This record gives sequence, C-alpha cells and structure tokens, in this order.
Amino acid sequence: MTEKIEKLMSEIESLAAKNAEEAEALRIKYLGKKGEITALMNDFRNVPAEQKREIGQKLNILKTAVQNKINELKEAAEVQQNAGSSVDLTRTPYPVSLGTRHPLTIVKNEIVDIFSRLGFTLAEGPEVEDDWHVYSSMNFADDHPARDMQDTFFVESHPDIILRSHTSSVQARVMEKTQPPIRVICPGRVYRNEAISARAHCFFHQVEGLYIDKNVSFTDLKQVLLLFAQEMFGPDTKIRLRPSYFPFTEPSAEMDISCHLCGGKGCSFCKHTGWVEILGCGMVDPAVLEANGIDSTIYTGYAFGMGIERITNLKYQVKDLRMFSENDIRFLDEFTSAN
Repeated sequence: MTEKIEKLMSEIESLAAKNAEEAEALRIKYLGKKGEITALMNDFRNVPAEQKREIGQKLNILKTAVQNKINELKEAAEVQQNAGSSVDLTRTPYPVSLGTRHPLTIVKNEIVDIFSRLGFTLAEGPEVEDDWHVYSSMNFADDHPARDMQDTFFVESHPDIILRSHTSSVQARVMEKTQPPIRVICPGRVYRNEAISARAHCFFHQVEGLYIDKNVSFTDLKQVLLLFAQEMFGPDTKIRLRPSYFPFTEPSAEMDISCHLCGGKGCSFCKHTGWVEILGCGMVDPAVLEANGIDSTIYTGYAFGMGIERITNLKYQVKDLRMFSENDIRFLDEFTSAN
C-alpha cells in the first residue's frame, strides 16, 4: 500500500485542468465514491495493526494533497474564465426590487402618528416582565382568571417572571417613574397561551394609551377616540361606547365604530349590525393610581387599548391572522403601495 500511496502522490503533482469541468472530473477520479483514494481507504482495514499508524498518516497526507491540488485547479479555471469575459460598466444596472414595511408596522406607525398629533408621546418596555407590572399594579386580584396558566406564559424556574400579556405593564412603569401630567402611547408585542388559528395566535401586537392629569373626564376620552377613529377610518366614522369591565378601569367600555364597508347599513363583515368592535377603554381605577404612586384625590385619567392585528384586519380585510407571521413574500408585496 505504501507503493500505491507514493505513486499517487507523484501523480497529483502533475495534474492539470483546462476548465472547471476537467477539475471536477479529477475530483471524482480520486475522491469520488469509487475513486482511487476512497479505494485505498477501504483497503486500509487489511493493513497489519503494527503498520496502521504509519500508513494512516500517509493516507491522510495524500488525501489532503489531492484536495488542495484540485481546489487550486478549480480556482485557476475560474480566474481564467472570468478573465475572458467582458463586462460593460456603462450598461444600465438591473432594477433593484425594494422591500416594503410589514402591514402591522404600517398600521402601528399610523396609529402612533395619529396619537402623536394629539399630544401623546411614545413609551416602550420589556416583553419579559414580572407579575407586579403586568397584573398586581393593574388591580388584578390574586385569583383573577388572567393569571391562570391557560392565558399567561410563565417562566418555569421563576414563577414571578412572565411574558407580558398586555402592554399595560409599560403604563405601570411610566406611572411609577413619572408624576402627572402623563400622556403616553405604548405599542408592543404581547403573548397569551392560546391555540393558533385563523382568529387567534399565541403572540400579537397591541397599542395602549394613558392620559393622567387634573380634571380628566370620560368626555375627554370619548373625544380623543372619536378623533382617532375618524383619522384612521374616515371622517364619516361614528363611534359608540358599550359598558364593559376591566380590572384597571372604572367605568369601562368597549368601543365600536360604524362599519366602513357598508357605512353602517349592515353587511356580512359587521354581521349585519352596522358596528365593528375595535378597542376597550375606561377611566383609570383609583386603585391603579395609588398602586403606582399617584394621588387619586388630585389626579384622574383614562386608558385605552387596541389590537394592531384587529385594526389591520379592518383596514385591509386580512381574514387569517397567521398570514401576519408567515413571511410570505406574495402577501407582503400587496402592501407596497401602502408603505
């Protein structure tokens, strides 16, 4: 076997290839499944034990030498091929396809822009949160259903650490560090332990707003939400507020807008009611103000929250929530003009 190795070693020193195809043929001849180096490797099992170390080292050296030689031949062939090609540097370049913003980003930016013009500033916070900022500071009782494992993602080794289920945690962080007046808008991703379907996902996006000052009333809240709805969906949009319940607001309400597809006359999209729900809102509960270090005898405030996917569905009629996270280029290209 030593003689075969030495013979092949002398052969590879004189190998030559005129192009990449010939270099590839040499690779197959020596390193392919039925190549000469592979055959030597298969015969290695028959080498006496006392010679295996010496022969094995020589085989490795041979294989490395063949690989290096063939790589050199391929590189030389590629350089020669490129040298023979002509490139017209004055030719008009191929058009570069520009990307587009994600539809959720487009709608989020539009929402933030509307509220920025109404005097709200942007506030953000961590997605991995603690129980206090997500629940306790927001007046959630210890036995509130939202604390159940079916809704919230908990970190197993740290039961107090969770993935935030709403961006109200950002409001809590702002309140504990800032004295009124406070007027913030809080967009971000949130997580809930739900089965993924066309109508639900384990993560989605919210925008929540908070305004705290002296003499803030429910009338102020209604007017701000009316202006938002008309900016987002058109000047003819009407709103209605229905009583509801949230632990962190009292009184609380759900807000509907007149269906922008049928103008409130009734269609399949609004289930023939003429109204479509878009957000929840209410006056900040005094217990929330006190828990976050704000004197509820002096200050009042309102809060509201909406799902960005919900607003995006209303604007663009995307029927399957999963499309927002599948990164299908065909779907994203539809929003180029909305960018």
